[in-house]
Amino acid sequence: MPSPSAQNPSAGDRYAIEAYGLTKSYGKPPARVLDGLDLRVERGSVFALLGPNGAGKTTCVRILATLTTADSGTARVAGHDVVAERSAVRRAISLTGQFAAVDETQTGEENLRMMARLTGLSRTAARRRAQELLERFDLTGAARRTVSTYSGGMRRRLDLAAGLTGSPEPGVFFLDEPTTGLDPRSRQELWQVVRELAGRGASVLLTTQYLEEADRLADRIALLDKGRIAAEGTAADLKGRVAGHRLDLVLTSREGYLRLAGRAVHHSPETLTLGLPTDGSAAHVRALLDEIDPAGTEIDRFTLHSATLDDVFLALTSEVPAHV
Repeated sequence: MPSPSAQNPSAGDRYAIEAYGLTKSYGKPPARVLDGLDLRVERGSVFALLGPNGAGKTTCVRILATLTTADSGTARVAGHDVVAERSAVRRAISLTGQFAAVDETQTGEENLRMMARLTGLSRTAARRRAQELLERFDLTGAARRTVSTYSGGMRRRLDLAAGLTGSPEPGVFFLDEPTTGLDPRSRQELWQVVRELAGRGASVLLTTQYLEEADRLADRIALLDKGRIAAEGTAADLKGRVAGHRLDLVLTSREGYLRLAGRAVHHSPETLTLGLPTDGSAAHVRALLDEIDPAGTEIDRFTLHSATLDDVFLALTSEVPAHV
């Protein structure tokens, strides 16, 4: 059966990434990592694939970046089939993994010139391309410093620049948990680079465990659970599927905490805190408090705030991702 893009040629112009029915298993006996994954990323957008370790995020990226093949299913990146047109896909993408793949003994400029030469550029063209990318990623001042002296954020920017040496811009970027191990300042720097890439028309597929990262950067978010998409939409859409707000209750006793734990979307046993979904209206909050604690003895205090992606993940998947 042909993919939807084959049936509808305009779909290939709309989507930078299309995947249908991807499956992948590893080991003996086989363990299913991807289980019929469908994914579509619009051109010029940031799409976050959110999930805990082992959810299948990296396997998905490796298939789309032509580093491994799916057991079944089809995928197209930048309009090219990832199996039949592997070379064309590789020319159109940039891939940044969880750890920066740059040579720490060389300078930033030397790294970029080397990568440009490896893609087939002449010495003159490689030098020109390196200068363009150093300026593009705000690394000109550190161009002649060895990479071993770079901060984590600078290494990430250099890694992104290296991926672009032979790729046409705006292109398609795969960022596989790119902020893993970065300090808060470096993480903020990389977030700004992602925003700039999207602003220039690039298409970005970002995989992450970090809820805040997806919330801040992505136009659309997919929650990956056991190799399948559990939910997809904007951050606001996903939060709306759980509740507009969350009422956090601090209980006075562990008995009360355990009695109410089954209806909560947020749990903190250490502080005896439970979070319950609510529409945020005064009437609903009063009704919840009256229902839960009619005698006024089981709730020590409460706070009301907007629902978060934590709440969405707890409600719609079987595992909880890490927090920033």
